[in-house]
Amino acid sequence: MNVPPRPNDLASFWMPFTANRQFKKAPRMFVAADGMHYTTDDGRKVLDGTAGLWCCNAGHNRPKIVEAIRQQAGELDYAPAFQMGHPKAFEFANRVTAIAPEGFDHVFFTNSGSESVDTALKMALAYHRVRGEAQRVRLIGRERGYHGINFGGMSVGGIAGNRKMFGVMLPGVDHIRHTHDLARNAFTRGEPEFGVEFADELERVCALHDPSTIAAVIVEPMAGSTGVLIPPKGYLQRLREICDKHGILLIFDEVITGFGRLGTPFASDRFGVKPDLFTAAKGLTNGVVPMGAVFTTSKIHDAFMTGPEHLIEFAHGYTYSANPIACAAGLGTLDTYAEDGLLTRGAELESYWADALHSLKGLPHVIDLRNLGLIGAIELEPIAGQPTKRAFDIFLDAYQSGILIRTTGDIIALSPPLIIEKAQIDELFGKLAEVLKRAA
Repeated sequence: MNVPPRPNDLASFWMPFTANRQFKKAPRMFVAADGMHYTTDDGRKVLDGTAGLWCCNAGHNRPKIVEAIRQQAGELDYAPAFQMGHPKAFEFANRVTAIAPEGFDHVFFTNSGSESVDTALKMALAYHRVRGEAQRVRLIGRERGYHGINFGGMSVGGIAGNRKMFGVMLPGVDHIRHTHDLARNAFTRGEPEFGVEFADELERVCALHDPSTIAAVIVEPMAGSTGVLIPPKGYLQRLREICDKHGILLIFDEVITGFGRLGTPFASDRFGVKPDLFTAAKGLTNGVVPMGAVFTTSKIHDAFMTGPEHLIEFAHGYTYSANPIACAAGLGTLDTYAEDGLLTRGAELESYWADALHSLKGLPHVIDLRNLGLIGAIELEPIAGQPTKRAFDIFLDAYQSGILIRTTGDIIALSPPLIIEKAQIDELFGKLAEVLKRAA
């Protein structure tokens, strides 16, 4: 393999969510990827324990996706989605709604999870307006929630570090408390037993603001980027009941949980709770071409389909909505998922994965372990006065040891490609155990 040379100047690229000064003193460069592994610029293989950034669910360099992109680029590189169409946009919409939970018959394409969240929020506000309930303008998020980095997503999100630099968020937004309860639920396998009552926080917020002014509640069915917070048993069902009681739309942010991550096609399949809208991205195209989506029911879609037929029903969209190459990548991704049975493979491996994760109990600084589907988290005791440093040091050591992990605060998050084999699970946790034993 011809390895591209390392750039001789790293200054121009201001890297996202990165300690830029630290990175540029000791760069970590990937130059190739295949299957479960990345290749570094010094020729090392690194086992991907995070599916890139939660997105490469089918692994890397998958032939059907690569070929679909190649063919589409030579056939139709771009087509506008405003007042025009192209066949693959409709084909992909039909294919992807066919695997969505029952009743989600319509999809609106975006370019990322952040754009999907803002689209869903606007859709909820507009839905109430076209129905004659324009007073429903409030949006409710959750502490420690992550809904991307656009202003709508940041406003309903609840990770303080993502908000503090940017001043005032959107008005009319409130938050219910998060579901993390270390005292009662530490080292739980799967859904925690305690915490269903945290959903009743929504009743408190309704009483404070008057539920007739609330348009929507948005939550991740399983919070990912904040450190893998798994919903307590009955929690999502209770949120659904409260929303129904007050005529509030429930939005699930499935950007991480969609496309097989929890052992089912979507989290709402796993938990048996249907939202009114849900967002997707990441696994939609296996992370290969940026794309996102909002799925909705005919009830919401059809509420907009009134008035003169020549008028635009929903004044929203993006230059790259339903980009032809992104749609081709999505179709190749769905073919790959179907061929390898990846939308349910996580269920087959979940028990083995959980055993491997919980084998880390008792190692230095580990204060909690949690898992669901093919997701895991190791919560670490922070270094006094130096939050995030212990996890970051472990991340660096893990990289040198040949495994890619993700850290958020002092939590290690794991979400490997769904093609992972048992021997690779053993390798991932075996190497991670040695790293944890060395940690200061």
